Amino acid sequence: MEDYDVIIIGAGISGINAAYRLQSQFPKLRYAILETREDLGGTWDLFKYPGIRSDSDLFTFGFAWHPWDSDNPIAHGHSIVSYLKSAAAKYGITDHILFKHRVVGVDWSSVDNNWSLSVDCEKTSKMLSARFLVFGTGYYDYNTPLQTEIPGLDQFQGQIVHPQFWPEELDYTGKKVVIIGSGATAITLLPSMADKAAHVTMLQRSPSYILSLPNRTASWLGSIIPTSLHRRLQRIRFLYISRYFFLFCQSFPNFSRWLLGQSMSRQLPKNISSDPHFKPRYNPWDQRLCVCPDGDFFKSLHTGRANVKTDTIRTITSSGMELNSGDKLDADIIVTATGLRLQLAGAISLCVDGVPLHAPDKFTWRGVMLQDLPNAAFLLGYVNASWTLGADASSQFICRLLGEMNERGVKAAVPRMEIETAKQMVPRRLLNLNSTYVLKAQDSFPKAGDQGPWKPRDNYFDDIKFAKSRGALEGLEFLGEKKML
Repeated sequence: MEDYDVIIIGAGISGINAAYRLQSQFPKLRYAILETREDLGGTWDLFKYPGIRSDSDLFTFGFAWHPWDSDNPIAHGHSIVSYLKSAAAKYGITDHILFKHRVVGVDWSSVDNNWSLSVDCEKTSKMLSARFLVFGTGYYDYNTPLQTEIPGLDQFQGQIVHPQFWPEELDYTGKKVVIIGSGATAITLLPSMADKAAHVTMLQRSPSYILSLPNRTASWLGSIIPTSLHRRLQRIRFLYISRYFFLFCQSFPNFSRWLLGQSMSRQLPKNISSDPHFKPRYNPWDQRLCVCPDGDFFKSLHTGRANVKTDTIRTITSSGMELNSGDKLDADIIVTATGLRLQLAGAISLCVDGVPLHAPDKFTWRGVMLQDLPNAAFLLGYVNASWTLGADASSQFICRLLGEMNERGVKAAVPRMEIETAKQMVPRRLLNLNSTYVLKAQDSFPKAGDQGPWKPRDNYFDDIKFAKSRGALEGLEFLGEKKML
């Protein structure tokens, strides 16, 4: 059995960042990254649909230790993958990645104080062991999309495509396309497909807030100060802008609705009305805002080759769909951009001393660890800011925890909830959004609480302060007497 101090599961942006933090603070640490796929990049290597791009700025979505070195804050998937590969190679992280290694299950031994991992690697399997696990698996199910009931879909004689499994050879030139959905994926697809397709219609049950942002941040300041300082200032600027914009929307929801509504209305062509197509039923940040760089979504609507329809489907026909309003939409291709399915830890089986741990019954501690699960951390990002900020705050806390365990001379740390606390605890959603994919995942996801270290997190500044502090670790139980590292 191959033995490591730490094993990171997943070679996406979270796993690469965690590896850097660990090797920087603990140069002698024996670690490995296990990646199911043949290449690194995670989401950005997997999804191939047209126009796939970040919905957060790369100055905060990128690494603090390897700044995004372009002036465009929103970038396409292939550029993000290149960036990740460059960072991993520069800091020697690539050498620690074991590709085509799929973790099937993990089991913590209280006797040995370590983890045993069952791993499938191509046509064989093997066992690995580690003292600490870091799950950089995100929270999406990459094998099964969110299932949505669409009446009569099996009658359609054209091509049905889900963005998660986009066929790279798909030719939509001159075709009529209907995209079902109104989230970030649909809003990315419409302008990207409208360039070649005969016509693209985005069919939505209800609209989303769409924020247009200029996709270039070059300024006179960048020409007179060192590049490294300029990139750092850009990161700080976007950190504060995004945080204060979120707080503004939360504090003044009615004014924010009006402000965003006016912004969208001004960009619409005369033949498309803002009501009902761009008048969301919810307040800003009850669901995640969609971003379109340089207003590309609205520009597509002005070409006449793209349109938005707000309605529900009565049934799919052989050549399109009939809507409940009585209208019909013809289609050669239907794209079901209806969302992604949430999943914790990449469907890896979690056991403690051979007994399965049912994550939905547990609470999350500081948004990083799971109640009653020793020496394991989960890298989850924010829903109201860049994903990487949350993942990095978690990674820096992991380093703090490992250092403290070493100083105390203990083998394990496990979140525990006292009986009295459990009786008083009011469960909350771990992800504070009202989006369909979040609501449908409630019964399969761990919970957050309403007090103490069990509360959900949403503030990078608070989290990074806690990660770097030497404050009390309320709710953590330390076990054993042997040094961790």
